[in-house]
Amino acid sequence: MVRRALLFAACAIGSSPVLADGILSLKVENDLLAVGDQDGHYTNGIEGAWTFEPGADHWTRRLSNSIPLWSHGEVDAVTYRVGHQMYTPTNIKRSDLIEDDRPYAGYLYGGISLFQDNASRWLRTTDALHLDIGIVGPAAGAKHLQKVAHNISGSDDPEGWHNQLHNEPTVSLGWSRAWWLRNSLGGLELEYGPNVGFNLGNLYDYASSGIGLRFGHDLEHHYGIPGVAPSQSGRSYFTPNAADFGWFGFVNLEGRYMAHNLFLDGNTFEDSHDVDRREWVGDAQAGVAFNWNRWSLAFTHVWRTHEFEEQDRSDRFGSLVLSTWL
Repeated sequence: MVRRALLFAACAIGSSPVLADGILSLKVENDLLAVGDQDGHYTNGIEGAWTFEPGADHWTRRLSNSIPLWSHGEVDAVTYRVGHQMYTPTNIKRSDLIEDDRPYAGYLYGGISLFQDNASRWLRTTDALHLDIGIVGPAAGAKHLQKVAHNISGSDDPEGWHNQLHNEPTVSLGWSRAWWLRNSLGGLELEYGPNVGFNLGNLYDYASSGIGLRFGHDLEHHYGIPGVAPSQSGRSYFTPNAADFGWFGFVNLEGRYMAHNLFLDGNTFEDSHDVDRREWVGDAQAGVAFNWNRWSLAFTHVWRTHEFEEQDRSDRFGSLVLSTWL
């Protein structure tokens, strides 16, 4: 039934039957998944994604040919995604405008990513190009989603959503590249190296750089490190493990120069709540991923420095990604 529905969706958007072989992923990001944290700020995100290898005549290859500075026709994987994010101040029981804490905001979006891989014995490089179109504001439905979720869980009812950012359509274009040097240590496989990226649009404008490390078994069956907001999703792609089970741990340090963040700077075209955004933000990420047969499960714990001047503590949240071949 699920396979038939995915094939029907593939035909509806004019893609080839190669979509019948692909990976369905569900990602959940939540501050309550982080040890010792509390509700607030980036409080919840959920995303569904479909990743596949495009056929020779797939429309994304024609798109690739039209993109300047992108290797023409070379697309090793494509991801379609749809998701929702929710941002609140720390104290959701207050109904008044909390001027020194981040604005309430919901974000509903859909997007596409193109991936390129080049690998040799000692080095693997991965390029990713992302395009997301969405909306921030009441139309994203975050107020109702949080109220329902808190009613079910018996948590405090959020009282301040009438102060949320106004409706604003968004466009976001991002690019990233990661270099992975290959080595080994004892019985473990190692991959490590730098990464860079940028994002443009009325949602975010930033440039980023970092360094990552992966260690474990069967690294060749799983690509990269899971992406977390504000970055677009990483490549949730893996190949079925011939050994039935594999795993790897990972750490990643990333710094970003944030020239614009709609969730902190407020609406672009009308007055709204805003706070004093910090230009330099850093992340420390650590996690583990398991790959068995046709399934993959990855968990990432994120520590993030202050994003705005009035912030009284750094943020922590967790990201969980479950993927399966269909």
